[in-house]
Order: sequence, then C-alpha cells, then structure tokens
Amino acid sequence: MTPESIAEWLAFYRDLGITEVYVRPSHAANPKPAPQPVADPRPEVLLPSLAPEGDTLESIRADIGDCRRCRLCQQRTNIVFGSGEPNAKIVFVGEGPGQDEDLQGLPFIGRAGQLLTAMIDNTARKEGIPVTRESVYICNVVKCRPPENRTPQPDEMEVCGQFLFRQLAVLKPKAICALGSTATKALLGTKEGVTKLRGQWHRWRDIPVMVTYHPSFLLRAYNESAKREAWEDLKKLFHSVYD
Repeated sequence: MTPESIAEWLAFYRDLGITEVYVRPSHAANPKPAPQPVADPRPEVLLPSLAPEGDTLESIRADIGDCRRCRLCQQRTNIVFGSGEPNAKIVFVGEGPGQDEDLQGLPFIGRAGQLLTAMIDNTARKEGIPVTRESVYICNVVKCRPPENRTPQPDEMEVCGQFLFRQLAVLKPKAICALGSTATKALLGTKEGVTKLRGQWHRWRDIPVMVTYHPSFLLRAYNESAKREAWEDLKKLFHSVYD
C-alpha cells in the first residue's frame, strides 16, 4: 500500500470513531538476522478505494442495490437513499427513515420532515437568503428504517456510513448540517451531546459542520427554547454559505 492509501484508510476509520490502532512492537533492542526474502505464491490483495474514481450518486445507489448488509433490511419497505439538489451548497444529514419515509422511499416527508421544510424555507425567507428545501440535499446516516424508529446500532451505522461518506464526497457541499445526536456521532465521531455541540462549527474532513436539533425533537411541545436555538443555528449556517 502507498502512504496515500494508508492515510485514506486511517481517515475513514477516524470518521467511524475508531481512534486507536495496534502497532506491532519493535524488536530493535535485540536485533535478529534479517530473514531471507521468500517469494509469496499468493496474488497481491488490493484494498478497494473508499471513494472510487468518478464516483456519482447514481453509482453509489447502484452499489447499495437491494442491500442485505445488516439486520435493518429485514423489516424495511424501501431503501431511502436521499433526495434534493445534486449541486447543493448545503447537505442536511438525519438519523434514519421513519414510517412515512420507509413507505415512500424519500427522506424527511413525515411530520419531522414537514417541520424541517418549514424551518429551512421560513428561516431563509426572513434572512433574505435564496435557500429552499428544493435547493438543498437531504439524507440519513442509515438508509433503512430501524424497527419502531429505534436509534441505529453502531454496526448498522458503520455499514451505512460508507455510503453516507461517499455521498458527501460526491456532493462536496459548502457546509453540512447534522440533525440530532446520531448524525453528529456519525460525522464527528464524538460522544458529546447535541446541546453542548450545537451552534458551533465542527468539521467532517474539510467541510464545515453545524450541529443542531433533530426536527422530531423539536415537535415536542415543551421544546420551545430548542426551537429558537435551532432557528439561530440555521441562520448561522445559511449566512456562512451565502454571505
């Protein structure tokens, strides 16, 4: 492997939250005679590229296929890949599909999705910024609905994470908005909560990331203060991209 490919794999595992690797200890203190090279009869094993050359949203969706890579496939109706403007300057990343999304195969179309649409459109209009739901791209960490809308498990997030990261690499947005704790953990590899991280700039690779609340959290009647905070987060996000 070349140094570049090693660095690429290390960056990939860092994004998944893996922060330690095992390194075989050196025996330099007690050197032994160097063994004579022996021809290896096995063919060279080439690791696959994390982001294939010429990658596109269409090729990523084709690679997902009728995915059976984890248990989430067992009860899903549709794979929910993502939707929106392929040249979007902003990408919103949520947790996973709900019931409505699972039935129609589109992200954020239920109650939480309707609130997200209103948040995007209304905030942009009040700030005089040319952003609408149709002008952004929206996807989730996992592409299949978790049973009873439970939080995705780490292994499920790891399987789908490779496709999310490829989507982001293809889209190359000016900024990413992480909606809720699952998206935040997937993108930032952190255990910190949304309340502590929201409203601040973070980074996924070289792309700025704004953390805010998931719309489903904001639907709860007692979260009026969180709604105001989410509005401030979107204002900061939109102005950073369009000013």
